[in-house]
This record gives sequence, C-alpha cells and structure tokens, in this order.
Amino acid sequence: MGTETDPALSVIMSERRHLINLGYRLLGSLADAEDIVQETYARWYAMSREEQQAIESPGAWLTKVAGRLCLNVLSSARVRRETYVGEWIPEPLPDLPEAANGDPADRVTLDESVNMAFLVVLESMTPAERVAFILHDVFRYPFAEVADIVGRSPAACRQLATSARRRIRDAQAPTSTQARPSRQADVVRDFKRAWEAKDIDALISLLDPGATVIADGGGVVSTLIRPVEGAEQIVQGFTRLSGVLGDVTILERTVNGLPGLIVQRDGVTVTVCAFEVSGDRVTRIWAVRNPDKLRSWTS
Repeated sequence: MGTETDPALSVIMSERRHLINLGYRLLGSLADAEDIVQETYARWYAMSREEQQAIESPGAWLTKVAGRLCLNVLSSARVRRETYVGEWIPEPLPDLPEAANGDPADRVTLDESVNMAFLVVLESMTPAERVAFILHDVFRYPFAEVADIVGRSPAACRQLATSARRRIRDAQAPTSTQARPSRQADVVRDFKRAWEAKDIDALISLLDPGATVIADGGGVVSTLIRPVEGAEQIVQGFTRLSGVLGDVTILERTVNGLPGLIVQRDGVTVTVCAFEVSGDRVTRIWAVRNPDKLRSWTS
C-alpha cells in the first residue's frame, strides 16, 4: 500500500534513520543496529490496525521498543564477547560520501558521539548506564521517558547518566591537549607517509611514548591479539602487520567522523585505523581487520 493511501506508513518509515542512529550508538555495531530496527518494525506490523491507531506517538513507541531490545542485546553482549577471539572494537564507519551505496535512511549521522574514543568508553559502561546516557545526553530524551525504557525510576536513570558522564570525563584526555580535526589530519597524514616509507624513526616520533594500539581481527584474520603499549613496540607491530598485508595501498579517510587511514589490497579494504591524537602525537590507534566489520567500506 502506498503512502498516498496510508500516511501512517510514511510517518513510521521516517523514523528508520533515527532508530539506526540510536542502535549504532547503543551497540557499536551497524549490523546489530540494523537487526534491532528490523525487529522493531516487525513488532509494529505484528499489531492489528486498531492497536497501531491506538498508539498516540508511533515514533516514541518505536524508540521505546528499540531501546529495550538494545538493552537486552547489551546485557548478553558481555557473555558473547567472552568467546570473541582477541580484542573487540566497535564497527568503524566511513564518512557519508564514502559509505556503500544504499538507502540514506540506513546511514549513521556522524558527530562527536560516534568517534572511536567515545564508543570505546561506552563499552566500559553497564548496559543501563549506556542506554540512559545515550538516550538523555545524546538524543535529549527526558528522564521520565528514559525510565520507561530502562525499567527504572527517573531518579535512578539520572544517577546512571551521571555515572556515565564521569566515566567519559575520566577517560578523556585534557581538553587543552586534544587535537583539532585539522591538526589530527596533519598528524595522521605524516603517520601515513612514515608508514609507507617504513621510516621507523619518524613513526616513533609521531607516537606518544605511552601510546596504545588495539587491533580487532575477530579470529578471522591475522592481527595483534592483545593491546600493545609503547611507541617502539607499536612500530614493531606495524612492521609485522605490513609483512602480513604485503603489497597494499594506504589511504586517508574519515573514520567515525575524524581523520583516519584505511588499508586496501587489490582494491578491497582490509584494515581501518582510527586515531586519537593529543597535541602533536598519536596516543591511541584502533585497527579493525575483522572483515565482518568492514562491510560499510566496500564499494
């Protein structure tokens, strides 16, 4: 049935992008977010027309269902990740023009709430903290509505969001040392040139002495199994990775809203690197190699 004869359908489907954005921030996985949105719509269409018409705000209903489904997924995620091989990193996202072709409603809007450092901190939160914080602080839902989704009192949800903010504040580098995107782009570009030239001294000079690199291969491809700390150790790891990758092309790309690098072999993206830069040095690198998390990077 077309939207001309069923205006409610247009209203319902217009919520899709919002739900995808919500699901990705809550779960750190575009694939999981898409599954949540499909299940949310399935529950809507499982209702009778009379039941649908009795819902005063379909958008609020969809958000409530999606939020509760995400909470369930988060509650079981830690158990599932105990069997995950190596480190788990949120799925990296390209800038919109670089995203694979598809419905614009299926794309995630990039802002500071999806940069990799932010998503990694979210992973340290309890499921209830993460849902309360994202719904209130990112999507601006009042605590009364958050409470209905989380299943706790508004006061309890306020405390959850406060705790989440504290985690983020404690994990962030001082504002004075955080590099602007333009400066980060310069540092990442210099890192790319040094990597291509295999200039070990230049790579070490671009890394903070206490820098950390975390890689995610999911047990599917060869990569670092544990985080590596220290500039010299990181360079050794990148040297070994270069040997594994062989003849590749390194390209500058936007990764979760900030300058990053991708590695392509025979035109296929095999690694996506997100960076955290403080001052003039790289403090963290997240290298995602699990091909299941690189679907958005295929052309």
